[in-house]
Amino acid sequence: MKKNNLFRSALFSAAFACSALTYTSCDSDTDGPSGEYARNGVLISNEGAMTKSNASVSFYSHDTRKVENKVFSKVNASMVLGDVLQHISVHGDRAYLVMNNSGKVTVANANTLKAEGEINGLEAPRYFAALSEDKGYVTEWLSYDPATFIYSEGRVAVVDLKTRTVTKTIPVGVQPEQLVISNGKLFVANSGGKTITVINTATDAVETSIPVNDGPNSLALDRNNVLWVSSSGQKAYNSDWTTSEENSKPGTLAKINTSSNTVIGTLTFTSKAPSPGKLTANGNRDKLYYVFNNKVYEQDVNASALAAKPLIDRGAYVPYGFYGLGVEPSTGMIYAGKAPNFTSDGWVVRYHNLSGAAVDSFQVGIAPNGFVFR
Repeated sequence: MKKNNLFRSALFSAAFACSALTYTSCDSDTDGPSGEYARNGVLISNEGAMTKSNASVSFYSHDTRKVENKVFSKVNASMVLGDVLQHISVHGDRAYLVMNNSGKVTVANANTLKAEGEINGLEAPRYFAALSEDKGYVTEWLSYDPATFIYSEGRVAVVDLKTRTVTKTIPVGVQPEQLVISNGKLFVANSGGKTITVINTATDAVETSIPVNDGPNSLALDRNNVLWVSSSGQKAYNSDWTTSEENSKPGTLAKINTSSNTVIGTLTFTSKAPSPGKLTANGNRDKLYYVFNNKVYEQDVNASALAAKPLIDRGAYVPYGFYGLGVEPSTGMIYAGKAPNFTSDGWVVRYHNLSGAAVDSFQVGIAPNGFVFR
């Protein structure tokens, strides 16, 4: 969730009709958590509404075929998770929950979700990546001017994961978002500009900056160790904040050689207004999935052109119909988080990866934005 509330327009569909799908849901506040979230299930991050401190975590169990909501709160009864759960990352036995508007990362046992501590001293943290058991990185947005809707350049915080303290900050581009570690380097997507910052993980110094299209918003590493970047393109807006198709420039998928830090290919969309995003790879990393114009597309990593037709087309869809996107490594099942608005509970819809047909759905918390497959 971005701190600029203009991106959370009130023009949402008021409800989500799910009558065409079968679903399982078990959001009973009287049912205690199993205490075991280590395997054969999916952790779901529910962002919550900004300033409401109602972020939550859901767990879908493949064994029971049911979802358990608010599991973090049930395990940590006296603890409020916080304001805007932007991202969950699991490394080893630790889960790192990035709380954007609370300015912290909550650290929990990944198997039980029992809170163990916090990483503080952060400003608007966005995404987390662990290099090792000892060191991790967090992207941060900085200094937003509400009069101009402009952010200053962001930074990456270097974190000692043993002491849970920030040991260093590295200036990067505007509004840094997702980050990927490959070839001893940290690649950071600067969504408010048009660069990928490359940081040497041995020295924590900026190695270079790779120019890409405007608005790089998500990253995925394929089986060839090529880094893919989805960029929204340069958007122009009308007086009512709708996108001006005529004056915008199209989005792209770019491919970066992680050894040479060079762009080795760019696939450009023909439509100017919609933006590609939520780029994610399957378990074999031979196919990528992304959202474009409220549809989900599958991209073969060796293809020389963009996919011609969407894999998942739900027709008329609310603006945040695909608020989160994930692909289960073991099955290829596609998980989509649906946020009809930011006041009521959202849904997770699961789709078959071959046909794109909806399989089932279940209700979760407010604004489901990400998935961790156990």
